[in-house]
Amino acid sequence: MKYKGVVLYKGPSVLDGAPIVVIATFETSNVKTGDMVQTWIMRDDIDPIEASKQGLDATVCGSCVHRHSLGGACYVNIGQAPLSIWRAYKRGAYPMATMATIEPIIGRALRIGAYGDPAAVPFNIWDGLIRAVKPKTRTGYTHQVAHKNFDHRILKFCMASADTPKQARKLHAMGARTFRVKTSEGDFLPNEIECLSDSKGVQCIDCGLCDGKSGQVNIAISVHGSRANRYETKYQNANIIARV
Repeated sequence: MKYKGVVLYKGPSVLDGAPIVVIATFETSNVKTGDMVQTWIMRDDIDPIEASKQGLDATVCGSCVHRHSLGGACYVNIGQAPLSIWRAYKRGAYPMATMATIEPIIGRALRIGAYGDPAAVPFNIWDGLIRAVKPKTRTGYTHQVAHKNFDHRILKFCMASADTPKQARKLHAMGARTFRVKTSEGDFLPNEIECLSDSKGVQCIDCGLCDGKSGQVNIAISVHGSRANRYETKYQNANIIARV
């Protein structure tokens, strides 16, 4: 195998119709996730740093308040893996997905959206890919439940991202399972558990709880990353359970 990934999709974003590319990479050094196939959702026509600077990251990140272009707290360093993968894509490093080129994905664990929101991608792309991977070993998160173009079928295999207990409760009432980022001093809701990566050091590949509607428990994790202080400042009061 001479390639390290494949292009899963090239076409319009579900969110705003602008051109995107979805790339699956076969190897990762991500200690938290473990050896999962990683998928990257990016603008096709402009690199991720420029897309962020120009506010064009809404194509792949939608209405997420944590976008860097909005001064948000997203933990992804877009100048590292996303930029490197986008540049490799432009050099022709990744072939289009075919029955032959996706062989390294078959039976593997899958991370849906290492960068970018899965809801930017047509449902059938993910649905087909999930049929090829190992059952119950996928993770996915979407911040787009309130987006006008959101395809609710995405919740079949993605957790609904929440930033406050109030948001989480609203999503629970809709029947969605949530993955909530909380402040370091924030409490857990009665129907939440702490991300097992934080509480027990379990890798995502061995956990499998963040796979959408198939489970029951909701997950919460303390904010992390180099921009965590932005989240702490903005959501400190909103994460106090007693005030919800």
